[in-house]
Amino acid sequence: MTETVTIPTTPAVPLASDVPIAALSENISDARLALKILMAEDNLADHELILHELRRAGFDVSHEWVQTAQDFTIALRESCPDIVLADYNLGQWRGVETIEILRREGMDVPVILVSGALGDVNAVECIKQGATDYVLKDSLARLPIAIRRALNEKQIEREKRRAQEDLARKVEELARSNHDLEQFAYVASHDLQEPLRMVAAYTQLLGEQYGDRLDDKAQRYIHYAVDGAVRMQTLIQDLLAFSRCGRSDVTLEISDCNLILERALDRLCAAIEETHAHITWDPLPVLPVNRSQLEHVFQNLISNALKFRGSEVPAINISAEARTNEWEFCVRDNGIGIAPENAEMIFAVFKRLHTREEYPGNGIGLSICKKIVERHGGRIWVDSGAQSPGTTFRFTLPTSQKRDQESS
Repeated sequence: MTETVTIPTTPAVPLASDVPIAALSENISDARLALKILMAEDNLADHELILHELRRAGFDVSHEWVQTAQDFTIALRESCPDIVLADYNLGQWRGVETIEILRREGMDVPVILVSGALGDVNAVECIKQGATDYVLKDSLARLPIAIRRALNEKQIEREKRRAQEDLARKVEELARSNHDLEQFAYVASHDLQEPLRMVAAYTQLLGEQYGDRLDDKAQRYIHYAVDGAVRMQTLIQDLLAFSRCGRSDVTLEISDCNLILERALDRLCAAIEETHAHITWDPLPVLPVNRSQLEHVFQNLISNALKFRGSEVPAINISAEARTNEWEFCVRDNGIGIAPENAEMIFAVFKRLHTREEYPGNGIGLSICKKIVERHGGRIWVDSGAQSPGTTFRFTLPTSQKRDQESS
């Protein structure tokens, strides 16, 4: 009784000898399949038997027949076969050497070993070295199945590689597009500052020098023009800050986050005194961060807590807790809070939950925080499950010097 020894290449994908012919016929067309073979075989009778079996199975075979490694290399260079069939023992060399020759020539062609006898140890070794499959010569009826399966796998692999290349190309195009947009925003914002400054300055000058000649309506129009120009200047400065955050390289240094927080509080001392805010913090870690950018995150989150305060004296606490490979920071206040449905949109550029009459600002600060944290390899969010009143912002920073390379 004849049989084919089978060693699965992966647990999920059986070898051809494990797959019923009926099952394979569902995936393979019954039409004659043109097949270009390079066969390394030193026995003419076996060579003829293999060709006969393949033609009987519906293949339209064209082939090159070689017996030495040198002839195999020459034939490989002259033609690109769909598949290589090689006897395991070829006298002066072994069929498994065809795999190394293919690698050396930079060709990715499936190799099926067709052998008279092959022990389990040799079979496993051949699969490890890269053979697609193997079939015993007394079970040649299984060879067409092995070939069809190998060609199917090759096609799937080729399509997968093409999809991966397309995805990589689109990611590269997207990154280039984002970089170009950031560059444009930076240049446009920078160039717009001077004309806006002139509009605001000369409009103010007009009001000062000719104010006594203008009626209340004209004075009001001048006020609107100056206010609009000043707001536009602030908007452009915010846009510049957002663009600069994306353009500059993130230099990470081992830093004491306590000192960074203290510098941020120093910059906010006037607002803290004005609101009589009570700010506390737990011991913070030493991490690889960009000091100025982390200071900006602290400053923005605390500034928001002061701005969106409730009727009570602002109470703000900053803490940090160690997680797996990262630290999770928490900035908690007792202000007016954020509705859960707005927890995502507040990080979008220029998104505001209140009018300018209620609270000043352009709605870009949290966008900058998000960009900074993500460039450090972390994430930021609002803890919508926190009890009101108040808001709890959380963000993570890695313990190692890992950051978002794609946005660098």
